[in-house]
Amino acid sequence: MSDYLLEMKGIVKQFDGVRALDGIDIRLRAGECAGLCGENGAGKSTLMKVLSGVYPHGTYDGEIIWDGKPLHAKTIRDTEKAGIVIIHQELMLVPELSVAENLFLGHELTLPGGRMDYAAMNRRAEALLAELNIRDVNVVLPVKQYGGGHQQLFEIARALNKNARLLILDEPSSSLTASEIRILLDIMRSLKAKGVTCVYISHKLDEVAAICDTVVVIRDGKHIATTPMAEMSVDRIIAQMVGREMNQLYPTRLHTPGDTIFEARNVTCYDADNPQRKRVDNISFTVRQGEIVGISGLVGAGRTELVSAIFGAYNGPYEAEVWLDGRRIDTGTPLKAIRAGLAMVPEDRKQHGIVPDLSVGQNITLSVLGEFARATRIDQEAELKAIQQEIASTRLKTASPYLPITGLSGGNQQKAVLSKMLLTRPRVLILDEPTRGVDVGAKYEIYQLMLDLASQGVAIIMVSSEMQEVLGVSDRVLVVAEGRLRGDFINDGLTQETVLAAALDV
Repeated sequence: MSDYLLEMKGIVKQFDGVRALDGIDIRLRAGECAGLCGENGAGKSTLMKVLSGVYPHGTYDGEIIWDGKPLHAKTIRDTEKAGIVIIHQELMLVPELSVAENLFLGHELTLPGGRMDYAAMNRRAEALLAELNIRDVNVVLPVKQYGGGHQQLFEIARALNKNARLLILDEPSSSLTASEIRILLDIMRSLKAKGVTCVYISHKLDEVAAICDTVVVIRDGKHIATTPMAEMSVDRIIAQMVGREMNQLYPTRLHTPGDTIFEARNVTCYDADNPQRKRVDNISFTVRQGEIVGISGLVGAGRTELVSAIFGAYNGPYEAEVWLDGRRIDTGTPLKAIRAGLAMVPEDRKQHGIVPDLSVGQNITLSVLGEFARATRIDQEAELKAIQQEIASTRLKTASPYLPITGLSGGNQQKAVLSKMLLTRPRVLILDEPTRGVDVGAKYEIYQLMLDLASQGVAIIMVSSEMQEVLGVSDRVLVVAEGRLRGDFINDGLTQETVLAAALDV
């Protein structure tokens, strides 16, 4: 009898002749929590899709041994029946259905005659949430009534309802607040205590260190090392991930900002559902040429609403004056904003950044397609040249520009969105959470790109929930709290304590 619940031996997965996985071996014991770490494009999600049946047996080489027996799963339903459940980075809940209906989706309880047994499902849903110490939820309400933190926990409850013995979590905390992350980690500890085996995929290495027993690092589709967490440090994990020591997480700022070129005046945003409530309350600020201005604040402070209004993308009533080079410009729609010299990389790349039905290259040139129009056709040669230049400059990892963009890792999708906006040659670049779900190596590349753009004179506005990131790359920091501007600090010896005090308005 094997000591291991799961063994993956020599797993090889190819796409169009390119090896995404190149002979990976992983072993997990029952009740073990393993952190799966690697840069974007390293193969983490691909490996878990092999394990969970998204890529069925026969589409990959190698062997999966589950509970001592070969696993030949043809569908996700086969792996879930065996007790292997994956929670994807993009949640798979149906917003219009109730919490209970989502927890039982595909596994509904029925009465004689086939009718839904809602009473039984509601009771079981409440019991499942109670097991996770979640007691402030009405299970008959639609899922859309609850925020991202609760929805992440609903996904875990749904997995437990499927009797998960192995739970795979892909970037589970990417959209959670600090308090929600603490709840998630407590739940992970309780699952471990109950004997549930977990694979925890996260770029937040402090979470990996806090919750995982072992760390599995893969790089470029190859297994680099499996090490007990007790023998690891965050710096050592990073070194294994990127193949080099990263003594500096942020590039050195060498650019010198020039004169003021951009100004936002009296930006006020009203809640789309409650026009009496202000999400942003009369904020004004300036940005100099070649300056990186970081916008910090707690979740819900109004940061995204602020930059969305400036770019003409806020979905409710708002007021904003936007000035560039001393003259007022029209940014009433994103198209007008782009034509005026602004560009924005949105917070939610899946919903607002990419067109999933298009290829990598088509997504990159989407915002400037008119530049390649020749009468009734597109100059495909000129378009391809521009695409290849952008892929090289952002170090975007893709086997081909013709591949579907949904086949890229989250970090490389982010680079494609960034490339799309940079092709518009903006004077002012707005980045809303530019490194969310991006690994440390790709983060460094994005930071370096930001500094290169700043040295060329581009004014950059960056919204980030990571305070270290704001302090690491910004020349100046604006702090927003409850829709108001609470601080405007030169980033010279600025501390997290000072920023947090302003965010808390203390």
